[in-house]
Amino acid sequence: MVGSLPSVVFATHEADHRFTVEGFVCETDGRGASNIDVLVKDTRISYGQIVKTDKDGYYKATFHLHNDNLGDPLLIEAREAQQQQKVLFDPKDLEAERKIQVNFGTGCIHDRERAPQWVYLGLGAVAVVVGGFVGAKMLRSRRKRGQKRGQSQGKRRA
Repeated sequence: MVGSLPSVVFATHEADHRFTVEGFVCETDGRGASNIDVLVKDTRISYGQIVKTDKDGYYKATFHLHNDNLGDPLLIEAREAQQQQKVLFDPKDLEAERKIQVNFGTGCIHDRERAPQWVYLGLGAVAVVVGGFVGAKMLRSRRKRGQKRGQSQGKRRA
């Protein structure tokens, strides 16, 4: 029995053996609801998981599914709300992550694959500072050239 354990444990190492259900559970004010139980269940094979949301209300459940699970009905439940979905993916694509996003509530949905907003704000601030520095250098060099021209023109007249 122990000899067969690694094949079960590592069965989700390849994208075509994994199916992920992820999403957010939100409060009515739009903040993520933390530490909430979320049930994700493939009702055709009667297999499910209960996972908890993190501090942002995000949850993720990963299943070991194959191509023959395509179209299986899924039940996703958080608090007292339920959603019915299906296992959907391209069975010919063995590389892409097989996943769906199921959210509960509104206002706290984030794209986990996108860089956090502070990255964009920081890059914008750096661009403004660099642009200001370059602009100031250009103005100084123009003024110096103008002053040199004025001095050289003054010497010619004399």
